[in-house]
Amino acid sequence: MGMTLDQRVQIPKHTRREFRERMQSGELKACIIPVAATEQHLEHLAMEHDWASCMHVSCEVAKRLDPHVVVAPVMSIGISEHHMRHIGTITAMPGSFLSMLHDGIRSMNHAGFDTILVLNGHGGNMAPADGIWGQFLQRFEINLQFKSYWEFLSADEAAPYLTTGRFPGHAQEFETATALALFPENVRQDAMEDQDDKEPLAATAENGQAMLDIIIENTASHLKAMIDGDDVIRIPDFHE
Repeated sequence: MGMTLDQRVQIPKHTRREFRERMQSGELKACIIPVAATEQHLEHLAMEHDWASCMHVSCEVAKRLDPHVVVAPVMSIGISEHHMRHIGTITAMPGSFLSMLHDGIRSMNHAGFDTILVLNGHGGNMAPADGIWGQFLQRFEINLQFKSYWEFLSADEAAPYLTTGRFPGHAQEFETATALALFPENVRQDAMEDQDDKEPLAATAENGQAMLDIIIENTASHLKAMIDGDDVIRIPDFHE
């Protein structure tokens, strides 16, 4: 029995033969590595929000570009030291996070990918990744890009679907809307009404889905351009 589409876009769903044969055939052109966090999201959102959202976008993008893209397992622990006063948050030191990310990239490059998109779902991961990215590019010498998924939704595109205007925010209207669209069971309505921060109350599932549709479409277009060679990151020469 063949693999379903949901299986085909996720590396862990493959057997070693299935992955090997797809790779050797030249069918697979690019890999997405989702990175995010497990941390507090105010009183009303489940702590899995960042990584669950990032994984959803990654898999939907891979489906749009099937059969040429696969998704690696999500890195669900990110750099969240600033949230540690809220117990239950899980964090990594920047060096630990970057080491694991390096090893994930290395593994996918070893598998044969020279086009890799690291798709980020947590703001705390951005500055450390930006700081080291030039070194990663020099080490791997491939089309390796780091993008947060909300970068694929411009402020103008988001505006019709946001009452508060805060974007992307943290557990505010944007993230609450996407949660209502993707996993409403992760939104605690009573807590949302009781907490001091009332901005999440503006969120609707319909607006969340509309923004997700734009993000997925734009991310897929960007990754296709990477695959086609129309969007290739420049490898820095530190001796210039």
